Amino acid sequence: MAENVIIIGSGPAGLTAAIYLARANQSPLLFEGFQSGGMPGGQLMTTNVIENFPGFSHGISGAELMEKMKDQAERFGTRFIMEDVEAINTETSPFTVVSMSGQEYETKSLIVATGATAKRLSLDSERDFWGKGISACAVCDGGLPIFRGKELAVMGGGDSACEEAVHLSGFGSKIYLIHRRDELRASKILQKRVMEHPKIEILWNKEVLDFLGDKKLTGLRLKDTKTGEITELAVAGAFEAIGHHPNTAFLQGKLETDDNGYLLTKPGSMMTSVEGIFAAGDVHDPKYRQAVTAAGSGCMAALECERWLCGLYC
Repeated sequence: MAENVIIIGSGPAGLTAAIYLARANQSPLLFEGFQSGGMPGGQLMTTNVIENFPGFSHGISGAELMEKMKDQAERFGTRFIMEDVEAINTETSPFTVVSMSGQEYETKSLIVATGATAKRLSLDSERDFWGKGISACAVCDGGLPIFRGKELAVMGGGDSACEEAVHLSGFGSKIYLIHRRDELRASKILQKRVMEHPKIEILWNKEVLDFLGDKKLTGLRLKDTKTGEITELAVAGAFEAIGHHPNTAFLQGKLETDDNGYLLTKPGSMMTSVEGIFAAGDVHDPKYRQAVTAAGSGCMAALECERWLCGLYC
């Protein structure tokens, strides 16, 4: 017998969708993921403290927030499978979802909430200091006490890097924007904003060789891409803004995406290019990428999904 709805993804978007659909007696089946696209729970599982999610006045760890959301979804009847989804078949009715174990599941509707993965520098020292001074989200972490009034670095040269540098200028004493080339890729207005900002200094033609510190980050080792000169820069925080990968490879082109792989939805809707399949969270949002906006889109997708199911099957 086909499921009413399968949700793929266990971040704030997927779990919020599960809460709403479970309370609507749709008995959702949720694939938490296993390895592809990161750990179950999404990007928040690597965030030590979240201070901007409503309802937690003293902050909450990402792992604890996701545990609470999962408990809530489970309490209302969501069923969980800790596997990746390897493929979907959109040409059958109901749709078919194939798990990593080879099991096939039929479902009347589908919510894709697989999120996005931040691009990271492949350095051993990055793994050592991740969450201990290194972050991929200035909006999420920039206001934490460990960064306030300190010198900070942003790595990247696009719009995101410039936006993060400007955002961090409200907290740090000085912001270094580190770029491996001699010109930025960001839009002209953002370039102008960064270049004219009194707190921001651009370090041209520099790449990060190593992250330095003991128990927490204290600096960066940099290499000049033109001269080869090695220098060290003392900073209390480093924010990687080198882009994200939407976790859509498993869809194998069956749903329409933009040029960067983010799922496209119909105007004013969470419906994808295939009727009955909805998108939620960072997998279709390259702009905001916040836990609260992901949760909101999960709610929207769930409400639309429920109404779509009732329209066809009630």
